[in-house]
Amino acid sequence: MQIIMVDVKGKWALITGAARGIGCGAAKFMAKRGCNLILHGRTAEHCSKMLEEVKALGVEAYAVGAEFSDLSQVEKMLGDIDALGKPVDIVLNNAGIQVAYRTEYLKTPAEDYEKSFLINTIAPMMIVYHFLPKMQERGFGRIVNTTSGIRLEPEQAGYSASKAALDKVTMDLASKYDGTDVMINITDPGWCRTDLGGQHAPNAPESSLPGVVVGAFVDDKKSGRNFAAGNFYGMTLEQAVEHAEKNIPKYTGSIG
Repeated sequence: MQIIMVDVKGKWALITGAARGIGCGAAKFMAKRGCNLILHGRTAEHCSKMLEEVKALGVEAYAVGAEFSDLSQVEKMLGDIDALGKPVDIVLNNAGIQVAYRTEYLKTPAEDYEKSFLINTIAPMMIVYHFLPKMQERGFGRIVNTTSGIRLEPEQAGYSASKAALDKVTMDLASKYDGTDVMINITDPGWCRTDLGGQHAPNAPESSLPGVVVGAFVDDKKSGRNFAAGNFYGMTLEQAVEHAEKNIPKYTGSIG
């Protein structure tokens, strides 16, 4: 049976955290399939190398900058994207931060939560809320928010709590779009050797593909799933889409 999936050639994707790590890999993956890109970094200059690389693959691309701990910068970035006049068809919300690993977790400062929630929860949802109405008007959209599989580690309370909150609000929102061609899902890249994951992580950043982008290609009008990268390791994109559509159930948020 032939697998039907989204042809991203000529579409526009916003990828946050695209200057390095998993976001960088996702940008190249999408560009190789003809998807035009808006690349986000803490500053636009941080994405200059990646901008050159994806343009060399034959797609249009722009770079924008915003520090997600400053919501005024997020708002300015969204205005800058609107000014480009390009329809954002796909949002891959990859940017995030792990603020600290607190061995003395009972002394976790409030600042861990404040910064984590700004960057990992509030900023990505501001982006989602901004682009969703236009996706609805056009009758097409794909949103993939990046979560984390961390459980039972109070040493990373700020990070894990902010990702759990992102899961909750994303899945609640997804319930409103299930059955439409505006699809909202989450992805868990796994513990990878990135600036966030650290050099001792067990997985190479490349192992996150195609899992972290499969949500841009599925075409079954089902929202509310977790496309964890580990479920797709070693698959072609076509195999990943088939697996996602046939075997990945609705996300419940339960532990275990």
